[in-house]
Amino acid sequence: MVVPTVGRPSLDALLDALAQGRGPRPVELVLVDDRPAGAPLRAERAGLPPVRVLRTGGGGPARARNLGWRSVRTEWVAFLDDDVVPDPDWYERLADDLAGLPPDVAGSQGRVRVPLPEHRRPTDWERGTAGLATSSWITADLAYRRSALAAVGGFDERFPRAFREDSDLALRVMGTGARLVRGRRRITHPVRPVDRWISVRTQAGNADDVLMRRLHGPGWRDRADAPLGRRPRHLAVSAAGAAALALAAGGRPRAALAAGLAWAAGTAEFAWARIAPGPRTRDEVTTMLATSAAIPPLATWHWLRGVVTHRRVTRWRGLPDLVLFDRDGTLVHDFPYNGDPAWVRPVDGAREALDRLRARGVRVGVVSNQSGVARGLITREQVDACTARLAELLGPFDTVQVCPHGHDDGCGCRKPAPGMVKAACDELGVDPARCVVVGDIGADVEAAAAAGASGVLVPTPVTRRAEVAAAPRRAGTLTDAVDGVLAGAW
Repeated sequence: MVVPTVGRPSLDALLDALAQGRGPRPVELVLVDDRPAGAPLRAERAGLPPVRVLRTGGGGPARARNLGWRSVRTEWVAFLDDDVVPDPDWYERLADDLAGLPPDVAGSQGRVRVPLPEHRRPTDWERGTAGLATSSWITADLAYRRSALAAVGGFDERFPRAFREDSDLALRVMGTGARLVRGRRRITHPVRPVDRWISVRTQAGNADDVLMRRLHGPGWRDRADAPLGRRPRHLAVSAAGAAALALAAGGRPRAALAAGLAWAAGTAEFAWARIAPGPRTRDEVTTMLATSAAIPPLATWHWLRGVVTHRRVTRWRGLPDLVLFDRDGTLVHDFPYNGDPAWVRPVDGAREALDRLRARGVRVGVVSNQSGVARGLITREQVDACTARLAELLGPFDTVQVCPHGHDDGCGCRKPAPGMVKAACDELGVDPARCVVVGDIGADVEAAAAAGASGVLVPTPVTRRAEVAAAPRRAGTLTDAVDGVLAGAW
């Protein structure tokens, strides 16, 4: 179970409900703290599953959810938002919802209720929040197979806010031929208190709609069950207002008056459409009048910003599930046939580079040719001692693969053969297509290609020019290679 959070007070209500719920607990509850800073979250409560807290340093909900699912190894990952309250039988119904689902079902969505006031008509913000009850594939309560998330790279982190990132993921998962279904479990999504300008700030989501269109084509709304809304009208009202100002400045008062009246009529219609179904209190009416004048130009501005920002977008790949490193010459300085742990000396920036991958939930491993064993120059015990020293200096590795054979032994593991890469992927349950191999010679990238993985060459003075020229991807240093992987260049 993964819960991204920015430490809002609603988190306590969620944790209390989870602690008191009945039914089988998930293996683990992962809280992903997405605050840039602050004291560690305290989530201890009797009745909760084992709790682990991770920190992103502030990267948005998509990155927080990605870190959460990448850090677990269960078949299913259940996402909850930090401002919902599960029903008392949520655990039981979650187990029922997931039990026996066929392999082509990649996700199961819970059902959302949004309580509205009974003594008055709802406000504009309350009505908007109530729309969550009928929304499709929102991660307020949505469980995915981990393999389905890995296959598409998880959430697209180019969506910077909690808007459209869940619809984008759902469309990509369904694009693989998988299905998403609705379960019977329920959560309550209370209407959180906001200030009067919240509707103005949410207009930034218009830029995300442009990204959705770029990624999924003009029919994305139908597939994501996302209505168009009023953006065409906002564009028309904004154009009328801009025309009125331009015509007035150009000395054409009658034309300016006509355009101004069109702007006023459009703004008034928008304001009344928001005021009429609401409580019509003085505060609500004042808020609707002020924001109805501001929303059309801001919606148009953010849409235009999205058009410019997202004019060239590519398919989201996310991060790889696994990055494998050659040892000698890549992670450590190469001392030929070294069997002495004292001579294991990491290259500059190696620990920091590996820790950056670990911090994003990417597993790391080593694939190393050690033909000195076959030649009798070193023993396997010495190789293992040097590998243990490597882990002491650079942190733990999720897999270590060593080939002790010589060049003429005809094994399938010695690079450029793909054996070690495939063995590492098999050990960790990773699709080789979601794996990257980083090394300093052509055999490293050739082994990656033979296994169906991606290769990155980090040349050293001993790397042959032909190998550099043939490498599909190159980086100047190990740090540069990791920078590229984290940026999606793999």
